[in-house]
Amino acid sequence: MTGEDSTDGDGADDTPASDGTDAEAGAESVVRRERFAGGPAREFLSSLADDERIFAADLAVDRAHVVMLTEQDIVPEEDAGAILAALDEVEAAGHGALPGGEDVHEAIETAVIEGIERDGEVLVAGVGPAGGRMHTARSRNDEVAACIRYRLREDVLALLETLIEGRERLLDVASEHTETVMPGYTHRQPAQPTTVAHWICSYEGALARDTERLLDAYDRVNRSPLGAAAFAGTPFDVDRERTADLLGFDGLVENAMDAVSARDVLVETTAAAATVGTTLSGLAEDVVAFASDGHVELDDDYASTSSIMPQKKNPDTLELVRGRTGDATAGLDGLLTTLKGLPRAYNRDLQRAGRHAWDAVDSVTESVEVAVGAVATAEWPADRLAAAAGEGFATATGVADLLAGAGVPFRTAHEVVAKAAADAEGNTPTVTELNATGEAVLGEPLTAYVDAAAIEAALDPAENVAARDSRGGPAPVAVETHLDRATGRLDADGELLAEKRRLLAAAADELDREVNSHV
Repeated sequence: MTGEDSTDGDGADDTPASDGTDAEAGAESVVRRERFAGGPAREFLSSLADDERIFAADLAVDRAHVVMLTEQDIVPEEDAGAILAALDEVEAAGHGALPGGEDVHEAIETAVIEGIERDGEVLVAGVGPAGGRMHTARSRNDEVAACIRYRLREDVLALLETLIEGRERLLDVASEHTETVMPGYTHRQPAQPTTVAHWICSYEGALARDTERLLDAYDRVNRSPLGAAAFAGTPFDVDRERTADLLGFDGLVENAMDAVSARDVLVETTAAAATVGTTLSGLAEDVVAFASDGHVELDDDYASTSSIMPQKKNPDTLELVRGRTGDATAGLDGLLTTLKGLPRAYNRDLQRAGRHAWDAVDSVTESVEVAVGAVATAEWPADRLAAAAGEGFATATGVADLLAGAGVPFRTAHEVVAKAAADAEGNTPTVTELNATGEAVLGEPLTAYVDAAAIEAALDPAENVAARDSRGGPAPVAVETHLDRATGRLDADGELLAEKRRLLAAAADELDREVNSHV
């Protein structure tokens, strides 16, 4: 007999051998039976070690389910009290005390029924067969789906908390550097002068959108699949809304088949985390380049020296932020590959899905702390940055804009300044040199259109920045206005996060009260 009910494989293997050769073959077949009798296979199937992450989630789901079963008169009050008391003991004993099993769900149920004893000490007093009532009207399929969402929402909130705190620190640093002029680049070439505050705000704005994505994802994560059973519902009169409320879920994943098989919330969360990682990787790359150019001095806590070259100060933490982004994007790819083409309802492939999301969220959460910490504690040498801000005639666009504002068509103004840049061979031309170029292209000097003082101001990096005061621009007045808006948006996100935390805490308190009323 083969398949689920088989205990020792093909019956032919039990036939005694008639001679030495056959005995050797028989011995080999016994070895093969040993090899494939379930020892390694059980380990291969088991997710118990990985399930430590959802240990607390499983206990909460068990408690909510038992409370509901009792309220619905599906499980007797006496049995429910015993089960809930045993679950308290399992929690106190911890994940490491659990008996073996395929997963944490099976191990907890076994502990409730049979108890746990260690070194002669009873850690969990088993309740006997009555403990098996805990699994009434439930499958491991809807149970694990509920546990994943229960734990995942905590991870999303933790990442959100870190992001919001990180954005606050970035805005604080930006407010100190609204007038710290620095070079701005496109294609890593000197482009236009900007400010440290403007650069920082560009990343805070991206992280704000990352925050929005995670807040949106949370709303879809926080829906309960519990009560779907294996995939086809249950004949018991369960109250799915009740367990959802006790566990702090905002609603249900309605269709039972969808409820047990859906892992799109893992995809959405992992994608959002990978996007955060990509934002941070860009920030890290900028800081690595700035450090190489001498435009920023990292705090020693965020750098290291060479084992052989004593003069080196390497931005290693930022390089690791870039590297960890690869972990997050690889996790997204792994998750999508795992889910691609799975038939509906539960498949064991899904056992491998969660780890991709956990790893991505963990890695990115740490990266936020490090990347923001590196920027927040860094020193920005104002004099050196100001000197570099005008290199490569980075103020050229300001001169072209000045001419365009005086009535010269912008493309003509662009031609004049481009020729002046070429003639200056990478240096910033003087007003006299610009006038000469104007004579060659326009037939008259630039001072025929704008006065020399205005040209001098456009050539000065600080004045050049101050002139670009359009909304979102680098002028100090524009950045200060932006900081007010960004702070308002940050406060709103913080309030949303606090409200989600409050609702979960209220649900946890309600569950505790209900459990205590039955124990």
